[in-house]
Amino acid sequence: MSYTLRWQLMIPALAAVLGLAACGSSDSDSLSGQVTGGTAVNPDSSVAPDPTGVAAPTQTGNIAVDGRNWINYRRSQIKVPQVSENAQINNAALGHAEYLRVNNLMSHDQIAGRQGFTGADLGARLNAAGYTLRADRGYAYGEVISGSRNGSGFYMAEELITAIYHRFVIFEPMFREIGTGVATASSGYRYFTADFASRDGFGPGIARGTLVTWPFNGQTQVVPNFFSNTEQPDPVPNANEVGYPISVHTNLDASVTVTSFSVRPRGGSDLAVLRVLPLSDNKPAAAIIPLQPLRGSTVYDVSFAGTVNGAAVTRTWSFTTR
Repeated sequence: MSYTLRWQLMIPALAAVLGLAACGSSDSDSLSGQVTGGTAVNPDSSVAPDPTGVAAPTQTGNIAVDGRNWINYRRSQIKVPQVSENAQINNAALGHAEYLRVNNLMSHDQIAGRQGFTGADLGARLNAAGYTLRADRGYAYGEVISGSRNGSGFYMAEELITAIYHRFVIFEPMFREIGTGVATASSGYRYFTADFASRDGFGPGIARGTLVTWPFNGQTQVVPNFFSNTEQPDPVPNANEVGYPISVHTNLDASVTVTSFSVRPRGGSDLAVLRVLPLSDNKPAAAIIPLQPLRGSTVYDVSFAGTVNGAAVTRTWSFTTR
């Protein structure tokens, strides 16, 4: 499996443009975008019991629909606003998935003159699809793409959520709309594209000065590991199999700073972790990655202290591995 993402933000009031990009590739169909091994998730078994009370979607067999529904399901679990389906963004996403399929590659960029060309970058593809972006009104957009022989949209979306740089984009609270598209090669390899966007300003996001967390408080069946080498840039350059990433998220027009961020098995000592931040000038999220895989069937307690736009914020919560 392979996956990659890009994020672009324009906030006229701040006169700032933020960029985020990551990518990876693998022949494996197992984990986190392109990982192998124990991080793969069976969505049908990972959603019960659910202390949030949010109903899991029913699989339709349509990868684009199921991927979109799974993303909204996970956003709802942490009380991040759902993103609405937009037909124009669907067209942009599908066009890019087809470009990847016909050219047998994984990339956010397209080259004029190649078969299936619809726009050099995501902004151009959105505009070409009729989703007009105006910098004077503010806009944001992001893209994650993956390739796999696994035909489950739930699976493909969950694996992208596992990969931390991709998660930063997927859980951005102020995106308003989403479009998804899938193209299938004759070999059975599927190319999945999910494009997120807001225009004419941003969505309401979450309450100002607050954070949401992933895993969420009380979450069960959390996979214990993540294969870092499958994400580029590699979030843990000196290791491959590490623990499941743990993250906090706020609105894209705010910034998170970290004073302390720790995780420990209940009754045990703090684990060695690596802090990871978004690849952008603004930092609306933060994460830690345990440097060793987590233990199975174990409760982990997490503690965060820091600021959101300078205001002190603390969080403590727990989750249980599968």
